[in-house]
Amino acid sequence: MTDVSAGRSRAGIESVKVVTVSDGSTQPRFDDVVREEPLQIRIVQAGKTHDIAVTMRTPGNDFELAAGFLFSEGVVRSPQDIVSISYCIDDDIERQQHYNIVNVELAAGGAPALERLERHFAIGSACGICGKAQLESLQLRVAPIQSRMTVSSAVLTGLPKRLEHQQRAFATTGGLHASALFDPVGNLEAIREDVGRHNAMDKLIGFGLLNDRLPYNDAIVLVSGRSSFEIVQKAAVASVPIVCSVSAPSTLAIEAARDVQMTLVGFLRGRRFNVYSGGDRIV
Repeated sequence: MTDVSAGRSRAGIESVKVVTVSDGSTQPRFDDVVREEPLQIRIVQAGKTHDIAVTMRTPGNDFELAAGFLFSEGVVRSPQDIVSISYCIDDDIERQQHYNIVNVELAAGGAPALERLERHFAIGSACGICGKAQLESLQLRVAPIQSRMTVSSAVLTGLPKRLEHQQRAFATTGGLHASALFDPVGNLEAIREDVGRHNAMDKLIGFGLLNDRLPYNDAIVLVSGRSSFEIVQKAAVASVPIVCSVSAPSTLAIEAARDVQMTLVGFLRGRRFNVYSGGDRIV
């Protein structure tokens, strides 16, 4: 019952016509809805273009998303590996798709064999890694986190409110995930939102990579939903010592966090939370 074409568009949000039914009566109005569009990530190296992945995402911070995805996948290891990031504005591509394709130009020798990376898999907004061919690729590729950072429980319990106050798009639509970066005393450093929780995490990692902020070994990451294996995996690649979520972690997320000596906190609500791994970092 929606009419998207009659709506008004903003970054990451589409205002569409709907009909609200309440107590048997109907009322036409506009409703703000999260935008979801495909983003094709391509690598350019030595004059050759390689298709890496297609992810369903909320438009915005696309360059961070591409950089963060490539970093968490082990394709790039430092900002110096990336020469440039740009949208693909080619004459042979439909104009409406120009900003749904990102080219990441890599320095010579700055990436593994690209033939191995051309997976041609799609990344849904709900599950980031469905489509990977082999389960062995789920194994964490990082060393244990060595950070000596500690944080007080009072700081942790104050984070959800600070996140909530900054989730502007979520407040409007009710349909976005968020990943936020905090310092040890609870100051917000960055927040990224997306229809996919894994995309929000990649955007946050891409922010750190492109601003020479990685590793995040002195920071806390809070995610608005649950902690999945993929959230822990991406955080581990970025050396995040403390990962918190307002909902539950999965068993695989807990196992992965323990393997890399990450502090994993779940059900962070009000004045209580559960510690599933690395409790020695919490004072």
